Amino acid sequence: MSGHGFHVHGPHDHEVEHAAHGGDSFSSKIAVTTAILATVGAIFGYQAGATQNNAALFKNNAAIKKTEASNQWNYYQAKSNKQNLAELAMSLPGVDTEKYKSEVERYKKEKTDIKTDAEKLEAVSHDWDKQSDEQMHQHHRWAQAMTAEQIAISLAAITLLTRKKWLEFASYGVAGVGIALGVMAWLHF
Repeated sequence: MSGHGFHVHGPHDHEVEHAAHGGDSFSSKIAVTTAILATVGAIFGYQAGATQNNAALFKNNAAIKKTEASNQWNYYQAKSNKQNLAELAMSLPGVDTEKYKSEVERYKKEKTDIKTDAEKLEAVSHDWDKQSDEQMHQHHRWAQAMTAEQIAISLAAITLLTRKKWLEFASYGVAGVGIALGVMAWLHF
């Protein structure tokens, strides 16, 4: 902060200014590495969000299909009740048995079609659920990759302040783990 000839440095400002004026290759290398890691981390973060949104959308589609299947099963049950009533009516004295016999057959056929539709809807619901689970697994991989990149950036910042070589290598190692996790997410492992 400058004012009236008075200048105060923040804790790391001196190091950054010194590196800028002195052509410090160590600081420059760490700064470039940090920028690259931030870019990679941003991409991983975007992918994590996208896969999480896909998982939620797919789960919603599964719920819609499950509801449609449930409606079909309710319709099936209603037809079963009507079939049972028609069968009961056939046993009553003085009724047109052939009329109710044809109704029983009609309800049996309708129930078969309804059952087929319900089972198809359940299968579609199951497929959407499976896709949602796969997206959530991939989301977790992307999130792990992003977290590793963020840790690597933090280690790089500490490296810049402490100038410890082992921290630099630790930062590269954690970044490598993050990139490996990102590749695993991309390849759907």
